[in-house]
Amino acid sequence: MATIAAPALLTLPAFRDAQARIRGVAARTPLVRLFAPGFDDAEVYVKAEGLQPIGSFKLRGAYNKIAQLTPEQRSRGIITYSSGNHAQGVAYAARAVGAKAVIVMPRNAPEVKKRATAALGAEIVEVGPASSDRKSKAEELEANHGYIMIPPYDDDQIIAGQGTCGLEILEDLPDCDLVLAPVSGGGLLSGIATAIKLTRSATRVIGVEPELAADAQESFRSGTLVSWPAEKTTRTLCDGLRTQSLGERNFAHIRAYVDDIVTVAEAEIRAAMRTLLYAARLTPEPSGSAAVAGLLFHSPDLRPFRKAVIVMSGGNVEPEVLVSVLAENVQP
Repeated sequence: MATIAAPALLTLPAFRDAQARIRGVAARTPLVRLFAPGFDDAEVYVKAEGLQPIGSFKLRGAYNKIAQLTPEQRSRGIITYSSGNHAQGVAYAARAVGAKAVIVMPRNAPEVKKRATAALGAEIVEVGPASSDRKSKAEELEANHGYIMIPPYDDDQIIAGQGTCGLEILEDLPDCDLVLAPVSGGGLLSGIATAIKLTRSATRVIGVEPELAADAQESFRSGTLVSWPAEKTTRTLCDGLRTQSLGERNFAHIRAYVDDIVTVAEAEIRAAMRTLLYAARLTPEPSGSAAVAGLLFHSPDLRPFRKAVIVMSGGNVEPEVLVSVLAENVQP
């Protein structure tokens, strides 16, 4: 029986090229100091990706991929599948290069993300809640209409684009010794970890995901790529972290460069949202708060560190979710 070769890992020039390519389109987001109880012996910063033009990191990978399409490919139109943030990234990038964008989204995607995607000129096709539903529908439309697929995470150019976030972290805080990033399909975590480890191997990189959608942790710790059913992953409030499995390329990079993946409870995520709002004056979505929850509530498992950066991956939160989280005013 033939064996399937493992995906080739990206090298540092791929991330440097992506950084040059997205400059002027994606924002270079700041590191915001987080003054929170329990961290008097360390500096903690938030990489505020919610300040991107589309409110999340997804613009980095989407534009890096789309900017490299030929004029003929752009003329055929672009398609992708997403619960919301990648949808906006693709729609924004497609508009920037003058291409049609078709986005397959789950019916239960946040309305704020649907409206924002449509406002960027994309055509939206709605399907069921499973990540497999939207992937299969997008592939069907790709075959029927000749669209160019822009995968949400399992793609070298997407990984390279997301990894530019890691390059910026080390440029702004060269002696950073711990980075935490959320993980779902793995585009952001695989890109950040690879870019950071190839630049400064001593920096530890930890992935964080909801315990209600912990397929990535199971895959990482077992060494085998696993998938969780949609009825399990959709339980979490973090709509951007409900993907049922890591991508194959992402998993290969994560196994090579990530130090660990930890999980957080829903109450911890909601408390992290309040901390970001009150202590950092940043407006996060639930998915963007997962990594912050990892540091706030699992710090003993992550020490020692002197300078830590937490990636707040997005800020596209539905108003009613934000109101309910703020109304709780409790700690988990």
